[in-house]
Formats: sequence, structure tokens, C-alpha cells
Amino acid sequence: MYIKKTGVILSAAVVAISMLAGCGSSDSRNEPAAPAVLKDGKYEPPITIAIGKQLDENAGKYKTGESVDDNVLTRWALENLGIKTQTTLLGGDAGNYNTKLRLALTGSEKLPDLFPVYDTTLANDLIESGRVKEVTEDIAKYMPARLKEIYKQYPTTFNPVVRDGKVYGMAISPNLTEGQVMLIRQDWLDSLKLEAPTTIDEFESVIAAFTNEDPDGNGKNDTYGFTFSGKDGYNTGWVSDPVMIFSAYTGKKLPMQWSEENGKLSYGSVADGNKEALAKLRDWYSKGYLNKELATQGAWDAIADFTEGQAGIIVGRPWLYDSVKDVEKNVKGAKVKAYATIQGVDGDRTYQNGQLNDGYFMFNKDFSNMEAFFLYYDKLYDAAFGTGDFQYGYAQGYDYDIVDGEVVFDPTKFNEPMDAIQGVGKMAFTKNTPAVYPAGKNFYDLANGAKPDNGPLMAADSAQQTTKDGFVISYENRDSLLPSAFNGPPTSTMQTSWEQLTTMEKETFTKIIYGNEPLEAYDAFVQNWYAKGGTQITEEVNEWYAGTNTKDAMTRMGLE
Repeated sequence: MYIKKTGVILSAAVVAISMLAGCGSSDSRNEPAAPAVLKDGKYEPPITIAIGKQLDENAGKYKTGESVDDNVLTRWALENLGIKTQTTLLGGDAGNYNTKLRLALTGSEKLPDLFPVYDTTLANDLIESGRVKEVTEDIAKYMPARLKEIYKQYPTTFNPVVRDGKVYGMAISPNLTEGQVMLIRQDWLDSLKLEAPTTIDEFESVIAAFTNEDPDGNGKNDTYGFTFSGKDGYNTGWVSDPVMIFSAYTGKKLPMQWSEENGKLSYGSVADGNKEALAKLRDWYSKGYLNKELATQGAWDAIADFTEGQAGIIVGRPWLYDSVKDVEKNVKGAKVKAYATIQGVDGDRTYQNGQLNDGYFMFNKDFSNMEAFFLYYDKLYDAAFGTGDFQYGYAQGYDYDIVDGEVVFDPTKFNEPMDAIQGVGKMAFTKNTPAVYPAGKNFYDLANGAKPDNGPLMAADSAQQTTKDGFVISYENRDSLLPSAFNGPPTSTMQTSWEQLTTMEKETFTKIIYGNEPLEAYDAFVQNWYAKGGTQITEEVNEWYAGTNTKDAMTRMGLE
């Protein structure tokens, strides 16, 4: 009986609905949801943007009850902008993330609305797939004026994502990154009555003394001079980097990147001077001046040797001090100081890999909320400009606090103390907090008398002195930063041969440094590099370089 009555009721309901429909009436239950409307800077009803992340850098660091999709920044965006972000593609690391994006191209994974891409080969494949959005007109229409002023300074960052004058992505927070400095155990220098090195010969003398003359005074043979990572090549561009030694002999032609001279591009790893640099590193390795496991150590492994008091010099970006300063706690009397990198053998400065951006934003071709993306993205820049809701940082009690009326950036002094600030800027779709000026400018301005009267300057002023010194040195030497002259999609021969050539390069360099191959193996490497695709790749890269012209695209985007 109950089933029959239900059937009668349902039948009657269907008839009633049909009659209402026939009379021209509407039933909200059968209508699509009302479209979101941007009103006074907020979407009503809220919209959701599906995003991808290479990894969740805050994993294990969130406050209780917070997560990748529910945290202080995501809640702010929902409340203030009517925008909800939902992470639908999350990688465990770079390789895993790229794999997931490639699966999305095959339909095995859903491609998010918005996702960062850190590999130009993958960016090229995404464009070729036809599944990413052409955003030329969106940038012209929706990018706020202050962001346009930033992007127009970096036209070359569009090279990897422009095809036939159409734009399929945009650099993530383009800006000249900070350069590298030497962090040296000042107490070791003092105990051995040495000065910080400024030339390759002085550098050799210092690391020899750090290895052989018991700089820590413990009577043991347990120290060495220079720690770096060779696992990922010999030009990492950020920390645990030995490229300074190569540049001392090769100048502007750095290993693992392309340089321009007289309108032509060439690959730095086959340039004159590399053999001499390898000979020097080989000699140092044989004498114990370098970390013995450099070929298998990642960047953070090399850092550990310095932090634990074993190594005397490490090279990296100025913020590296914050990662190694524990040596001053772990080792009695330890003191670290920042210095400029050494000069080359010809008396010129040494050069470094400069970066203008960290990956690219790309968008699903079906994504229709570009205006919302730019609204959110522009707000994230408030922290760099020291304006709006983020004038001191992104969230009080997370990356800054106000204690007794004073703005505080030391997390141990917060109202609810923490061991480290939370990377709130990493909780959005950017990997790092956007920056406005070349890195280090705030520190440089403070060192030259500027008053810390806005959030970014106040944050810089709160840093420890060694970090401040490093950033000032970095900013003063920013002309030493050389972004790779080739940043386009992989050429046809690169797609088939580059991995083999890169593997051959790293193996040859490492075997020479370890003494497992004679120094002459470098000459054979150069010959093989050209013979196994390098000649054709160089021609293709120069053909690409001759054809690079983003002028029309920049004009169409309103960035001329």
C-alpha cells in the first residue's frame, strides 16, 4: 500500500509540474544556478577555481584544523573575494607533478582550471595538445594596471608560451631573483688569521687551510673547505652551487645554460675554460677540500655538512643563512658571515644563473573565470606593495603579528609563539610570494638610510644581520645575474637527444672531478656533444633566437 500511494503521489506531482510548465511558470529547482556576479570586488554567489600544485609546501606545518584547501588564505579569499580554490591535482614532487599533468593530457587525470608549469618541454606539449587556453585578450582586458607595469619589464618571459603571436600562459610573478653569496665560517677565518677570498687563488688557500689546519681547534681531521651539490648538475642557480668556480674560468658562458655573444647563442658546457675549471675541482677533490659525496648529495645534503660544522664555505642565495644558522647554536663559537662571490681569473666578476620567473601559469581551455583569477592574483601582490589587507603580511599570527601595538616578524615573539612563520603566500596558487622590485632592494634601501615605514621594509628590517648583509651584497652585484638566453620550447633535436646529452655531460664532469676519467675526457665529451646532436641543436636554438619577437604579442596584451 505504501509503495502504491507513493506512486500515486509521484504521478500527481509530475502532472502538476507539467501543468505549471505548460502555463509558462518556472520552478527554481529545474533552473541552472544563477551566474556569479562580481559586485564591489566580490563574486556572488561564490565561484570555485580548480588548481594544480607541484606540492604542498605547507604540509606538516599547518595550524591545527587547516589544510591545503582550508586555511587562513583560502578562507580570506572566499570571504572577501567570493573565490574558492580547490586543489584537484597535487604532486608529491616535481617529477610526480609533471607525470600527473601528462596523464591529464591523456584524460587519465582531469586538467585543473589553473595550474603552474615548471618545464618548458611540458609547456610546449600542453600548447600542442590544444587543451590550454589562449589568453592574449584576457591579459589585455583583465590584468590590472600595476601588474601590467611589472610584466612589460620582462617580455622575454613570454617566449616559451607564445605561438604565432598568440599567448598560452604567463610567467609566475616575473622578477629578477636574488644572486648568490658566499657564506663563510668567520670564526675559522679568524682562528687561522685569514681574510675572506676574492680570487680563485685566495679561495684555494682558504679551503686548503679549512681542510688541513684544524680551524675548529678540536685536534681532529674532521673539516673541509667547500661544500656543494653535483647531483643535479653544476649550475643550480640557487643553493649549494659550484658555478662560481666554472665562471672564474669561463666568464659569462656558464655550464648547463645558453649565452649570447654577437647575436649568436652557444651552450656554456662546451665553452673554453670548462676544462680548466674541472682540473681545479679535480685537484681540490683529490686533496679532500670538497665533500666526498658531492655527486650523490642533493642541495640539502650539502647544506647539512655546513650546518653540522664540517664545511667552511657554501654558496647560495642570501636567505640560505636562515637554513644554516643553526651551526651557530650547534657549534660553540661558530660565526657565519656573508661575502661577495670571487673574481674570475681575468679580473672580471664571476657570473651566475639569473632567474626571471619560477614557472608559468597555464589555464584549461574551458576556464571562463579569467577576471576572477586576475582579481585574486592582484590581491596577492598587496604583500609586495605593502597595501590593502596584506600591508604587513598575509595573515596576523601566521607570517607577522602585532604584539603590544608593535608589528613583529619574529615568530618566536608572536602572541602565540611559533618556531617558524607560516608560508601563507604558498597557500594560494603561487609557489612563492610575489615580489615587485629586484630582490634585495628593500635591504639595500635600509642599509642606505631608508626608514622601515611600510610592511616590506619592516619585514626586511626584522631579518638577522647576516641575512641583511647577504641581500645587500646580492643587490649590489645584480649585474652578475645572467638569465639563460634560450628559454623557448625544446627544439626538434632536443626532444630526441637532449636527455642523452645532459646525462653524458653530468657523468663526464663528475668522473673527471672524482679522478675516474682523465682530464682529456672533457675534450672527448665536447666532440661527442657536437656529434650526437649538439651541432644541430645549436643551429636550431639560433634559428629560434633569430625568430624571437614578442613585440606583436606584447602589444596585443597591452604590455607594449
